[in-house]
Amino acid sequence: MKKALVTGGTGFVGKHLCALLPDVNVLTRSPESAPPELAHASCFRWSPEDEPPPRESLHGCDAVFHLAGESVAKGRWTSKKKARIRSSRILGTKNLVAGLEALPRPPSVLVCASAVGYYGSRGDEVLHEGSEPGTGFLADVCREWEAAAYEAKSLGVRVVTVRIGLVLGRGGGALSRLLPVFKLGAGGFLGTGEQWMAWIHVADLARFMVFTAEHPRLEGPANGVAPNPVTNRGFTKALGRVVRRPTVIPTPEFALRFALGEFSEVLLGSQRVVPRAAMDAKFAFRFRNVALALDAICNPRPDDEEAKPIAQ
Repeated sequence: MKKALVTGGTGFVGKHLCALLPDVNVLTRSPESAPPELAHASCFRWSPEDEPPPRESLHGCDAVFHLAGESVAKGRWTSKKKARIRSSRILGTKNLVAGLEALPRPPSVLVCASAVGYYGSRGDEVLHEGSEPGTGFLADVCREWEAAAYEAKSLGVRVVTVRIGLVLGRGGGALSRLLPVFKLGAGGFLGTGEQWMAWIHVADLARFMVFTAEHPRLEGPANGVAPNPVTNRGFTKALGRVVRRPTVIPTPEFALRFALGEFSEVLLGSQRVVPRAAMDAKFAFRFRNVALALDAICNPRPDDEEAKPIAQ
C-alpha cells in the first residue's frame, strides 16, 4: 500500500488509523479544523451525503478506508437523528463508490466500516461473519451500508466491511464518557448486566484495518472485535478494578429507556461476536483480554507507545 485515502480521518478511530499511514489523504467536512495529529496528511473537503469526493483526493490512492458517518451515541434518536445516521452512511458510501467509478484506475481495495449492530441483539448466541443479520434500526442500516460498499466490486475493487464493536482507548471513544462516572464511584452494570459486549482496543482496530487492506485473501465481512467478548457485568467489574472504585450502583432498564429512548437498545442489546476472519488470517491481537486492555489505557507505562492516546 503506497498511498491511502481515509474518510472520517479526524475522528477517534480515524486519527489512530492515519497515524499508521505515512502517505495519506483525508476527507473531512472541515479541512481547516483538522487536528495537528494530521499534519502529515493532505486534507480535502467533502460532504458525504451531497456529492462524490473531489477527484484530486483519490489521485494515486491504492487503498480507501471509509469511516465517515454520523455518531450513533450522541443525542437522542429522533426521526431526524435516525435519518442522519442512515443517510451519512448509505448515501455517503454510494457517493464514495460513484467517485471511484469515475476514476480511470480505481484503488485496489475499499475497507468500509460497519458495526456489530448488523447482528442485532442475539442473547448468548456466538456470532461470526457467517451469521445472519439481525433485526432493528441499526441492523437494517448496517445491511444497507455494506450493500452500498459492495457495489465497488463491480469496478474490480476488493471490498472488506469491518464490523466494529465497542472501541476502547484514551482520548475518545466510549471510555471518554464512562471514565468520569466510574472515577466518581458511580459506575455500575446496565440492566441485568448479562448482555454480551463485543469490544476492541483502538490500536488493534487501526492495525486490523491496515491488515485487511494489505492481505488480498481477506474479502467481505470481517469482525473488528477482540477474540474474547465480555458481559456488561464483567466489563463493569474490570473497569472498576482498574480505576479502584466500587461498581455497586446498577442502572435499571426502565431508567435507561426513559433517559436515552431508542438508543438504550444499543446498550441493552447482547452481541457475543467473535473475529473468525481475523483469527483465520492469523492477525496478532495485542489486547485479547478486556481487563488488560483497560489497564493499559488507564495506567499506561512510559514504554508502551501503542497504548498511548493519539490525542490528549
